[in-house]
Amino acid sequence: MNSIGDNCTQLKKDYDTCFNNWFSDRFLKGDMDDSLCAPLFKVYQQCVKEAMKQHHIEFKEIENDHLGESKREEKKQPNDSS
Repeated sequence: MNSIGDNCTQLKKDYDTCFNNWFSDRFLKGDMDDSLCAPLFKVYQQCVKEAMKQHHIEFKEIENDHLGESKREEKKQPNDSS
């Protein structure tokens, strides 16, 4: 899958490769230190933020806690007592 910005796609692929290698080679073997790919993620994240600005996408729009909203909606529904 490509990134939101064409110039971010290679950065995304580089980060995805790093993450997948870290996950399979380290995390699944008990190494929880995720700092290996952090520099790649930061560069990719900055690129995405710039692309969002170019596309006039407000960062606040994607920060909404949609899972939290659905959980609140579930609480509003009456409990099934059967």
